[in-house]
Amino acid sequence: MLADRASIDVLGGRGGSGSVSFRREKYVPKGGPDGGDGGAGGSVILVVNEHLRTLLDFQFRARFQAQSGAHGSGNKKYGRSGEDLIVPVPPGTLVLDAESGATLTDLVEPGARFVAAQGGRGGRGNAHFATPTRQAPRKAEPGRPGEERRLLLELRLIADVGIVGFPNVGKSTLLSRVSAARPKIAEYPFTTLEPHLGLVRVREEQSFVMADLPGLIEGAHQGKGLGHEFLRHIQRTQTLLMLIDSASEDPAGDREKLNRELREYSEDLTRKPTVIAMSRSDLKSGEAHGGPPFQLEGAHWGGWISGATGAGVDHLLATVWDVLTGTGGIAPDKSRGGDRDVARAKER
Repeated sequence: MLADRASIDVLGGRGGSGSVSFRREKYVPKGGPDGGDGGAGGSVILVVNEHLRTLLDFQFRARFQAQSGAHGSGNKKYGRSGEDLIVPVPPGTLVLDAESGATLTDLVEPGARFVAAQGGRGGRGNAHFATPTRQAPRKAEPGRPGEERRLLLELRLIADVGIVGFPNVGKSTLLSRVSAARPKIAEYPFTTLEPHLGLVRVREEQSFVMADLPGLIEGAHQGKGLGHEFLRHIQRTQTLLMLIDSASEDPAGDREKLNRELREYSEDLTRKPTVIAMSRSDLKSGEAHGGPPFQLEGAHWGGWISGATGAGVDHLLATVWDVLTGTGGIAPDKSRGGDRDVARAKER
């Protein structure tokens, strides 16, 4: 099961306390204050590790605390700062504040960093508090506590193409046909309970990442069925591939229902370039040819296809590639990093 959400507590290290100390040497019985400062506490830092694919590790560890700073000492010796705690996360991790729900950062690129909890500042030693009228201060500052908060981590898959459709319309069959991914396939709804990624090769040096996601039902934008589990992941996709069952009695109505669920969840989804194809054409009585059984209204036509037999699949992939690269009439979305994500993509 894909672990794509986690709640964690992060705590920065406490700063070390400053020292109260006085210089004591032979023939100098009453030397001045020489207490050193405490070291700063370490910070908890989230760092993107491109080799991670899920948030599973956070199911077993949910609290992360960085090292505290050491206390200062005499002879104006500073305490050593605490080491930062590096916490690896997969690409596509959205970080939210658990209390306010505010988005703190979106970690996408490999090596991207976010200071989740800042370490506390070290306290000053008594050497800082000497004045002409107070030459032997016995005052030093304690170290400051580190920042502490609870975070929500939400993984949103990075894929170029997200397959949209009702349950059991052939999404998994198509992905298994065009890539090495092997999602579960069966003749009943909700076979796909978690996203699957596949690297699709169109031609030499032409490839993209396709995501097979749980099917939509009416009311998905309200969380019905696997709605939120699905819709969260397609927010990062560059292009949508909408599959409509060739055997449907109302394909135009199916398309409108899918559009409505996308629109109700986020208007941004309706602005993504979309390719529409009629799936499972091998099950339709008679031959299926020609254009779509409805008005495309700005979408791209992918044709009548069958993931089981492979009919029409090559044409569909060529169309998707043209849309992704902007040669199909719609400029590619550069917000996700486009070709950089394709180059980094690996089979799940």
